Amino acid sequence: MVDTYPLETIFMRTEREHRQEIVYFGKQLYDRSFVAATDGNISVRLGHDRILATPTGMSKGMMREDDLVVVTASGVKLSGHREVSSEIAMHLLIYRMRPDVHAIVHAHPPTATGYAAAGMALDKALVSEIVLSLGSVPLARYATPGTTALCDALEPHVANHNAILMANHGVVAYADDLHKAYMNMDTVEHFAKIALVTHVLGRQQVLSPEDVEKLMEARQKYHVVSTTNRD
Repeated sequence: MVDTYPLETIFMRTEREHRQEIVYFGKQLYDRSFVAATDGNISVRLGHDRILATPTGMSKGMMREDDLVVVTASGVKLSGHREVSSEIAMHLLIYRMRPDVHAIVHAHPPTATGYAAAGMALDKALVSEIVLSLGSVPLARYATPGTTALCDALEPHVANHNAILMANHGVVAYADDLHKAYMNMDTVEHFAKIALVTHVLGRQQVLSPEDVEKLMEARQKYHVVSTTNRD
């Protein structure tokens, strides 16, 4: 099992360890049907100007360590025998806007992606644990994957959230290490399943603003996130 790591040790880990971790979590995404075929992508910040990322056109469940590519913070490939995903620009945007972020996961978990395809954000305070861990999950407007328009759609949400639904596309989640980024993705899908049950039952009992405020204070107290999200 892959453990989490304190932020100050992220850059102390070797590139090989990061490669092993990306392969591990890529298989987790595939095995849990969070991605299909060659969907999704993962990246990790190796340093201030180097990003390790999954390649284009390859199943996340079948990757090997030497399949990964290294690019600069501007997206120029430095090494790797495969090509980087066209969606790397989305990763680079998040790294630029969030110096605290060191890992990003993009996937298409079915229930959460269903909400994205329905044009519905996961932004209601339905479960206290979700508020504590993520606050809320906004919906970015649709833009063609792999284009600058997608970055423009994501930009308003990146600073104050650690996971975003992308309309008619999927989910992107990020954190200070890859384990936490994956857990954020897992939490989004879990929340989507709970929200779907409330829709089936025809009723949602939303937490009061006072209760949400207390939970947000707890998030800051225990340093759950470094953002000031209060949506």
